[in-house]
Amino acid sequence: MRTLLTSLFLASLTAALHAQVHSAPATAAAPNSASAVVPAPAAPAAPVVAPPPADDYAYRPDGRRDPFSSLIGTGADTHAPTRRNDGPAGFMVGDISVRGVMQSRGALVAMVQGPDNRTYLIHQGDKLADGVIKNVTPQGLVVVQDISDPLSVQKQREVRKLLRSLEDAKE
Repeated sequence: MRTLLTSLFLASLTAALHAQVHSAPATAAAPNSASAVVPAPAAPAAPVVAPPPADDYAYRPDGRRDPFSSLIGTGADTHAPTRRNDGPAGFMVGDISVRGVMQSRGALVAMVQGPDNRTYLIHQGDKLADGVIKNVTPQGLVVVQDISDPLSVQKQREVRKLLRSLEDAKE
């Protein structure tokens, strides 16, 4: 019972103070008075905008960039699919495996298998999608691969692709 009376008293006191602050004009208080109550300025009411229904929502950029697109790039359209060349010029260094090395007209030629399970002949100086064939040796290929990591100090590295039989013997 006592808590009920206390809560009713506090509620009525709060309502009275609230009514006094918002309805009474501000009176000039003496500058020495420490008990002067200055009402806080009321914030203007912001217009309430109802969100659109979830099934009808469509993102409208209105000239702004897409917040989910990568900031790393050259400014070209990054959403366009990249078209790779046909044959070895479209293969990545990791996509090929050396199946054989043979000599043709005094130079070594490598037979490589691409990701399409077809065999191709590669000579020294041929280009791949991310590198160039530096040398063909009797043991396999030496490829200078371009590194596309923007944080890397090195921009190229040498990769050795050995004959498939030599790779199997090492394991």
